[in-house]
Parts: sequence; C-alpha cells; structure tokens
Amino acid sequence: MGRYIYTVQDAQGTVTTGAMAADDEDQAAQQLQSKNLFILSLQSEDAKPKGILRMKGGGGSISGRELVFFGEQISTLIGGGIPLVRALSLLSEHADNKALGAVLGTITKEVSAGGALHKALEKHPKVFDEIWVSLVQAGEVSGQLPAVLRQITAYSEAQEGIKSKIITAIAYPAVLAFMSVGVLAYFIMYIVPVFADIFRDFNLKLPFITQIIVNFSSFVSHYIVFMVVIAIGAVFAFRAYIATPPGRLTWNHVQFSIPFVGDLIRSMQIERMLTTMATLIRSGVSILNAVSVLEGSFKKNLIFQGALKKVKNDIASGRSISESFKKTGIFPPMVTEMMWMGEESGKLPDIIVVLSKYYQEQIDQFIRRFSSIIDPILVVGIGGIIGVIVMSIFMPIFQLSQIGAK
Repeated sequence: MGRYIYTVQDAQGTVTTGAMAADDEDQAAQQLQSKNLFILSLQSEDAKPKGILRMKGGGGSISGRELVFFGEQISTLIGGGIPLVRALSLLSEHADNKALGAVLGTITKEVSAGGALHKALEKHPKVFDEIWVSLVQAGEVSGQLPAVLRQITAYSEAQEGIKSKIITAIAYPAVLAFMSVGVLAYFIMYIVPVFADIFRDFNLKLPFITQIIVNFSSFVSHYIVFMVVIAIGAVFAFRAYIATPPGRLTWNHVQFSIPFVGDLIRSMQIERMLTTMATLIRSGVSILNAVSVLEGSFKKNLIFQGALKKVKNDIASGRSISESFKKTGIFPPMVTEMMWMGEESGKLPDIIVVLSKYYQEQIDQFIRRFSSIIDPILVVGIGGIIGVIVMSIFMPIFQLSQIGAK
C-alpha cells in the first residue's frame, strides 16, 4: 500500500489538497470519486510529476477546429477517470499545434498548483473566450465538468459547421470572380491598347462604346499604380474606422441593411445568441450571467451587444426574460413569443434549442439559395462584360474590313 497526493474540488468549488493511503492509483481515484469529489490531480507520493510543467515554444494560430478536437479529447479523458492535471499534461505534450501546446502547458502548471481550470483558461482570452470560461466554471461548480465539456464541444462544432458551410458556399464564386477580374484586367491593360494603336494608325472614328473602353484602358494603364495605392489606403482607412466604436456601429448597421445578405447576417447573429444561451443555461449558468456572457461575446456587433446590455439590466431589475428581449426591438416576434412560452412552461432552455435549430435551418436554406443564384449571375455578368469588350473591338475591325473591300 502506498500514499497518494491528491488535489480535489467539491460541488461548491472548494479546492482541497491532501494525502491518502491506497493499494494503487485506481483505488485512490475510486475512493475520492465515491465522495463526489472531482479529481484535479492524483499521483504517488514517491512519483515525480511528469510533463506538468513542460512548455512548448513556437508561434502559430489556434483554429476553431483544433479547440473542438481539444474539447473532445479532454472530456473523454476526464470522463474516463483520468485526473484533470494528467489529462491536460497529456494533451499539452501531444498537441500538434505548438501554440496550443504552449497554452495548455501554462494551464497545466496553474491547475497543478491548485488553481481552478476556469481561472487558468481566463488568462488566455485569445484562445478561450468568455463562453468557454463561463461553461467550465459552471461545470466545476456543479461537479459535471466532463458533461459540460461535451456541451462546449458540441456548441463549438456547430458554430464551426456553420462557418464551414458559408466558406464552402462562397469559395467557388470568389475564385470565379478573382479569375474573371484577372481576365478583364488583362484585356483592359494589354489587349485593348494594341487594338487602340491600330485604330489610331488608321484614323478611324470609333463607335461610342469602343471609345469609352479605349479611354478607360488608357486611364487604367497610366494610373494603375496610383489606383492600387488608393485601394490599399482605403482598406487601411476602413479597418481603422471600424476599429472605433462609432465606426463599428455604423458598419454593423450597414451590414444589416445590405439586400439579401443582411438577413443572413442577422439570422447568424440570432442563431449564435440562441445556441450560446441554451448551452449556458443547460450547463447551470443563471440566465442573468448567461446574458452577461453573451454581451461580452458580441464585441464585433455593437447592435447586439447594446441590446443584450439592455436585456441584462432589465432582467436584473425584475423584468421577465421575454419582455426584456422584446423591449430591445431587434429580435423577431417569434423569438420573444417562444421565450414567453418557455418561461410560462418552465422549459426555456428547450424552447431556445428549438429556436436555434430553426435559425440553423434558415441559414442552411439561405446558403443553398445563395449557391444556386450567385454562380449563374457571376457567369452571365462577367461573360456579358467580356462580350461587350470583345464586340467593341470587333466593331472597328468590321469597319476596316469594309474599307479594304472598297
């Protein structure tokens, strides 16, 4: 029989470190779990910690897909009885992404020293946002961290799935548009000037459309560098403007007012809000804290952030959830009415899940319609422009052939 050093957390979130006797590590873990304690770390008194303080260097970004994979792995490990510190250490050591490995190494060190996991995650806001921190905190307090981590993974996977669908939907049109612009630029800068010189040598009176294209070609050829500099400057100026609160708010309003696309952006924001809220509430986060987390997560959309701030204040002052959302004026009646039904029936999380699935279907339908409409529009539009340029060049050539025939 040996002695084992443990760090555990009870249902109230209190972290305790101590020692116990057991035949082996599995028996020690079973004794602690039988007392409804969540194991943060467990190791033999004679054993040296392995890998806990290991830090990986290197840079690189951490993608949403990598966080989804991390969530799946850690929920499986600790759900299977692996102590939290050991699970974090294993994932840190075997992370393919060096940046993620370094972050997990730091988190492992903090948790092994007795810190709460959500506090360790909170120190890396660029990797783990407020939603991650709040859900993990709820899981630690309730003692249901593995189940909550699975919910986080499902939530993150759903959000990544929506992003992937949108990227897939716009990938082909974007490539087609890029290639078409390249072809047009080649025509304007290289083909048209050659024919313009020929027409000038023959002193031809050019048709109106041909003259416009020739003049445009001449302008682009002479001022292309200036135009590129202006375009780059405009991009930087735009990014600097939307980095300010007034600029960001103005841009959010513009996004919502774009025909066809504005509805998609609004639906995506509502779906994200509903899915996040449902995940938070079902994980044990109070409705007031859930709305507060949502407010912090909408930093890129000040319209929704302002609305959620009003909702939070109204709920804190005693107003009902549905009435608070309705008062903002930016949520569709179906959302506020179904929230009211959820409050009355005591099934608000279930109702919010139904609403989020509805908006997910709306987004899927929009993406399918977008793909079926935008491709032929691009093909016909770009083909028409190229056709006009070609015809404008052939019209003077036809005049030359008539002169030669005489």
